[in-house]
Amino acid sequence: MPGRVESKVAIVVGAGQTPGMTIGNGRATAVLLAREGASVVVADRDLNSAEETASMIADEGGEATVYETDATSEESLRAMVAEAVSRYGGLDILHNNVGASVGAGDASPMEITEEGFDRIVALNLKSHWLASRQAIPAMRRGGGGSIVNISSMAARHAYPFLGYKATKTALLALTEQLASQHAIDNIRVNAILPGAMNTPMAIEPRVAAGADRADLIARRNSRIPLGGKMGTGWDVGYAALFLHSDEARFISGIALHVDGAEHISDSVSGQ
Repeated sequence: MPGRVESKVAIVVGAGQTPGMTIGNGRATAVLLAREGASVVVADRDLNSAEETASMIADEGGEATVYETDATSEESLRAMVAEAVSRYGGLDILHNNVGASVGAGDASPMEITEEGFDRIVALNLKSHWLASRQAIPAMRRGGGGSIVNISSMAARHAYPFLGYKATKTALLALTEQLASQHAIDNIRVNAILPGAMNTPMAIEPRVAAGADRADLIARRNSRIPLGGKMGTGWDVGYAALFLHSDEARFISGIALHVDGAEHISDSVSGQ
C-alpha cells in the first residue's frame, strides 16, 4: 500500500537534534515522513546531526538528502528550497522545527538581554516566516502544499522566559496569517503545540545546568494526566505526519495541542 505522503517532497528545517538519550521532534518527523513515502531534505545548521538523521532514514530504505542551512538567513533558505526543487522536481511539504530558549539566552522580562531577545526572535519566529516565504512559490507551482510550524504549549500557559513565550505565541498568528492568505493557493498552514516532551532539547540543557535527570523526568511526568508520562518526539512526529498528509486536506489554520491533556488539567488551572 502507498504511504500517507507517498511521492511528496518534504523539507524538515531543524531535522537534527540536541545530543541526548531520546529522539527530538524534528528528527522523528523526518523519519516518519520518509517511512510514509516522502523524499526528505534533512536541513539543519548542525551538518553532523543532520547526517545522523539521514542515515536513520537510509537504513530503513527511505530517501533523504542533507542540507546545511542557517534558518535565520533568507539566502540560505532560498538555496535550500532551490536544492530541494532541483533534486526532486518540486516541493510539497515544509516543516519548521527550529526553536530555542535558555540555550539561546532566554530569561525573564527583566533579565533577558536585548541581544538574547533578538536572537530568540530570529530563531523561533523570523526563521519560520523566511522559510515559508521561500517555500510558497515552489508550492504554488506544484498546485499546493502543507506547512507546519512547531509552536509550544508555552503559548497557552504561564511560562518563566520571555523570549520563548512571546515567539511561540506570535508563531500562532503567523500560522493563521499564512493559512488565510494562501488558502487560495491550496497551501495549508497549521501549527503544533507540544506540551512537556521527553526530548533532548527539553531535558539535556536542564541536566547540564545541574538538575538530577531522574527527578526532572519524574516532575515533568507528574504534570501529565494522560498516562502520567511526558510525550516523545514520535508523538509530535505523528501529529505532523497527519497534518502534512492528504487526510488533513480540509484542515488549515489550526493550533493542535499535543500535550497529554495537560491544558485541561487541574494542575494547570490551579484548582
